[in-house]
Amino acid sequence: MNILGIETSCDETAAAIVSDGRNVLSNVISSQIALHQSYGGVVPELAARGQIQAIIPVIEEAVSASGLGWAGVEAIAFTQGPGLAGSLLVGVNTAKTLAMVRNLPLLPVNHLEGHVYANWLSLPGLEVEPPALPAICLLVSGGHTELLRIDAPDQITVLGRTIDDAAGEAFDKGARLLGLGYPGGPAIQRARVGGDPHRFAFPRASLGGSLDFSFSGLKTALLREVEPFRERDDAPPPDPHALFPPHRPPIFRPDLPVADLAASFEEAIVDILATKTITAARETAARTIMIAGGVAANRTLRDRLASLVVHHWPAAERPVVRWPDFSLCTDNAAMIAGRGWIELQRGNLAGLDADAYPRWPIGSQPPGHAQKGSR
Repeated sequence: MNILGIETSCDETAAAIVSDGRNVLSNVISSQIALHQSYGGVVPELAARGQIQAIIPVIEEAVSASGLGWAGVEAIAFTQGPGLAGSLLVGVNTAKTLAMVRNLPLLPVNHLEGHVYANWLSLPGLEVEPPALPAICLLVSGGHTELLRIDAPDQITVLGRTIDDAAGEAFDKGARLLGLGYPGGPAIQRARVGGDPHRFAFPRASLGGSLDFSFSGLKTALLREVEPFRERDDAPPPDPHALFPPHRPPIFRPDLPVADLAASFEEAIVDILATKTITAARETAARTIMIAGGVAANRTLRDRLASLVVHHWPAAERPVVRWPDFSLCTDNAAMIAGRGWIELQRGNLAGLDADAYPRWPIGSQPPGHAQKGSR
């Protein structure tokens, strides 16, 4: 079964074709990072506009690159939520139109479940074995941070989630406070080189020992550290009539310890993410620890989890720590097409009245939408 996946949950426009739920035949992503960098973050209206322009060329490229042609496409999977409303609607309506014109099954996919499923995907020349279950998955992205128990690809239990900012959002806001630009995660990683991760004792929110997360206090702590180094900005104010005024980064004294602040900030995020993930894995006797989402590309987080597994388990009992290829960590359509195969097996088909769901918690039914099976 060859499934075309369409992903437009935020600012990326992506299409991919995956065979039998595991083998990636093509994976095309059109990025808008350059567009949004000047604003210091994603501007939802601009993201949707860009996706309207990019969606058809991206889909055509994915179909062509797969070597199948349209005749080989047997179903269409699309991101139904969560995400930005305008962006989601671009993908939803495009998928519905293609399904109607070509008389193909339409498969609705939760974007977060797609991120988790990326751990099952094999790229050309890079075949991977399905993860041993049960598994603990740390889902960390710009808008979501959750700890999940995975008993089967379609059996996901939420053990903990953020009560405020997500880890990726914390990285973006931290980078903005330091004047490092967008996206924040890579900017923090670049700035931390040579820095002392223990110079600043940034807080870790334990939340009474629960598996939930909180990063808002960390952001406030960073703000308090940088404020004494800020200098007056004498540049003219931005045009008050501008529809999308560009972001103006803060100006700091030359002695701002950027590397130490970035390293300490990243250490605080990684420390609490890794610690709670290991706790969840020990409590559930997990055979695998998976990372998913854009922050899964963070090398410090990967190394920390691998190190803690060695420390906490004897060699014969250690869970495997794994993550998808970098191309499958950030938003992509291969994970949507792969997860669509699971939805097809469960009989979860969408009709031409399918809508977008900007708020759709992982492990739940989409609001107001009746589907077969259970989540």
